[in-house]
Amino acid sequence: MKIVKENIYLKNMGVKIKALRKAKRLSLEAMGELTGIGMSNLWFIENGRRNTHILTLKSIADVLGVDVKYFI
Repeated sequence: MKIVKENIYLKNMGVKIKALRKAKRLSLEAMGELTGIGMSNLWFIENGRRNTHILTLKSIADVLGVDVKYFI
């Protein structure tokens, strides 16, 4: 059961990241350049398939103009 709950958190976080990125009209490539995160890693994060380090999440939040707490 714990794995299922974690997946829900990752999916919800990814949905928020993707929605903000699209609202800012940023491609995965542009987001990668601004954050220093590879496009494939961003894709996995946005699709709830990869957990991420808090500093990576902070980089994403900074580019998207939100507090990192928004994703939690």
